[in-house]
Amino acid sequence: MSTAAATHYVSPDAIQRYSFHERVMHWLNALAYTYCLATGLAFYTPHLFWLAVMLGGAPTSRFWHPILGIGFFIAMIWMHVVWRRDMEITETDKRFLSNVEDYATNRDDRVPPQEKYNGGQKLYYWLMYYGTFLLLFSGLFLWFPEYIAFSLAWVRHLMIVLHEIAALITIGGFIVHVYMSVFLVPGSTAAMIHGYVSRAWARTHHRLWYIRMTGGDPVGKE
Repeated sequence: MSTAAATHYVSPDAIQRYSFHERVMHWLNALAYTYCLATGLAFYTPHLFWLAVMLGGAPTSRFWHPILGIGFFIAMIWMHVVWRRDMEITETDKRFLSNVEDYATNRDDRVPPQEKYNGGQKLYYWLMYYGTFLLLFSGLFLWFPEYIAFSLAWVRHLMIVLHEIAALITIGGFIVHVYMSVFLVPGSTAAMIHGYVSRAWARTHHRLWYIRMTGGDPVGKE
């Protein structure tokens, strides 16, 4: 199916926001992280052990947790290769972050125009990117404890703390990301499913990107 045909199928005035491979890498990343999140919480506290039971039991969860963790890391690297230039923090992003309260309270008319990704999305991206490395590094010590000498047992304890800190920080970012995508900015999740947004959505939330994509003026007079 051609791009024009796909655009017409979604909406006569739709703009492509995400390509097919961008959506694939995003959902692979999201699914791998969600599995690691659920199984990690199950092992973190007995109050959430039912998550491991739902996912096949403790041995199954213990086996797949690090493997899906590697999958999450690979998907994150793929994402970085594709999006790293789009995620560079600019002066536009700094202006957005200084007005983030207006964004969080849906006062869109007071939010500075943004490019394809706003400052908050970029901060979340970098939080997850560096968090992924910390999770992988600390997780390797927990995955293969038999290779750590007994005299260095303190290293394993340190890695447990680092793994938990990295997990809790990324979980906090993940919760905010889901809330923003699903509730605060309706249409964001749908765009990551079928790849398109309406011109009105693009003009409202990412006006500079909208102008670059369509040639429309800042106030939407086309």
